[in-house]
Amino acid sequence: MSWDNFTIFAIIAVILWIAGAVVAWKSKKELLVYLFTISGLAVFFAFILGMWISLERPPMRTMGETRLWYSFFLPMAGLITYSRWKYKWILSFSTILAIVFICINIFKPEIHNKTLMPALQSPWFAPHVIVYMFAYAMLGAAAIMAIYLLWFKKKDILATEMDLTDNLVYVGLSFMTFGMLFGALWAKEAWGHYWAWDPKETWAAVTWISYLAYIHFRLGKPRQYKTALWIMLISFIFLQMCWYGINYLPSAQGASVHTYNT
Repeated sequence: MSWDNFTIFAIIAVILWIAGAVVAWKSKKELLVYLFTISGLAVFFAFILGMWISLERPPMRTMGETRLWYSFFLPMAGLITYSRWKYKWILSFSTILAIVFICINIFKPEIHNKTLMPALQSPWFAPHVIVYMFAYAMLGAAAIMAIYLLWFKKKDILATEMDLTDNLVYVGLSFMTFGMLFGALWAKEAWGHYWAWDPKETWAAVTWISYLAYIHFRLGKPRQYKTALWIMLISFIFLQMCWYGINYLPSAQGASVHTYNT
């Protein structure tokens, strides 16, 4: 499997995801929703698995490779949300967001090769990245929900809608916490310390604390919906900074072991 095959696999997966989203929006045939969406996930994961085999390493080293996982987990998060709370529009939003990241990978592909620095040759590498990408996808779904409630919902925000948003954050933050713990164990194994406060780790802490602040705000002031949603969107901006924004910080150049170009 080579990167040249990505467009074919991506187009097939996207067509299936769109079909699932359309059925979810316009029909009550839930079996077709699951069939189309899961088939799209299977096609996309087949490419990831093929890359894993051909590269002889997990495809998680470059920014483009992490976008692969994010594009995969977004429709999965949408399907989980649809399955649990039956929001017919969530698959459309998660599919659109996945398409954005797929297009970035098509028009701005990263360099994919077998090179893997010694620090990344660790059993903690794959679980750390996979858990983090799933957390990012769940928190991305929560951000989609916040955008919908703040700008697109015509009626007043309901408590049940906020409960959905809260649950997405609970799941996302839980997986983020596991990701940070895996990362700390990995750092101890690779560099001899659990935490070094380099730019990536600092922004990871800021993001984690920000989502924790959202949860505490919701518990303390459960009726202030819009303020809570703004806190979540700010947290999601911090997440973007943690994920790829640090690559553009002068303080991270040559100083952070987490930047994708090192």
